[in-house]
Formats: sequence, C-alpha cells, structure tokens
Amino acid sequence: MVGINVFLGGQAGPGRAVVQQAGAGVRLAARTIRTEFEKGAAVMQLFARYTQALIAQMSQTALCDRHHTPEQKVCRYLLLTMERLGANEVFSTHETIAGMLGLRRETVSDAAGHMQKDGVLHYRRGLIAVLDRGVLERRACECYGVIRREYETLLPDKSAAP
Repeated sequence: MVGINVFLGGQAGPGRAVVQQAGAGVRLAARTIRTEFEKGAAVMQLFARYTQALIAQMSQTALCDRHHTPEQKVCRYLLLTMERLGANEVFSTHETIAGMLGLRRETVSDAAGHMQKDGVLHYRRGLIAVLDRGVLERRACECYGVIRREYETLLPDKSAAP
C-alpha cells in the first residue's frame, strides 16, 4: 500500500510510486481511503496492522543494511519479492535490485553469480528464477524471517504478504 499518510491524517504526499513487478493493483482516491477508514473499525484495524508491519519491515531493513552481507540482503530481497508475487521468478535487473538495496550493480551481480554457480537460482537479463528456495532461505539473514513473521502475525491473509 502506498500513501499511508492519507489515513494517518495527512495529505497525499509529493512522492511518486513506481511499480516494479507485473501484477494487479487498485488505485483509490485519497478521499475514498479516508472515508472508509473513518467508517468502520474493521478497515481501521486492517490499516493499523498494515502500518505496524510496514514499520517493522522498515526498522528491520535498516538493521539489515548495517549488519549483513550483500548476498544475505539479495536473498532477503528476492524472498520478500517472491512472496508478494506468489511466484518463484522475479522480473528485475541487477541494477534495479542494487538501487533498492543501496548496493553497486557489480556487487549484486557477484552475489547472483555465486548463487547461480551453486544452483540456487538462474538469471538472465531482467529475470531471476529461484531454483532452490530452501537454500535461498538458509543464505538469507534472519531479517527475512523476522519480516515474514511480522506480516503473517499482523496480516494472516496471504494477499497481504510483504
């Protein structure tokens, strides 16, 4: 979800949202979001749980960025992205992943190259296919599990995965 500031009492921000993966989405006017939020406890509780999970993800990612290896970060990113998509393939370039993780493209390419050599994934320009999710999970830092559990606890519906 983009625009949590709207239901937290603010205005629509000046930022821009960029869709990174193909899939379905819904766009609602800020007024509609505010109205639905104010109408009922169910929507309010859902948005509050989502916000709590998002803050936990941002906090954990900040810790991860400081303490873990590039390969662990790439694994975390791929796993969380695959869960959002419900697929074992991620359509993304090393450059895009590097930008998301604050790494150099070459660093992401090195990590992906090691994982491809080890049979964990296969990649070609714009597509990364995970061949062994179990190994990918073991190579990821504990941050992946922390973030995943937070979303599962607060938003048990699979459609709300990180």
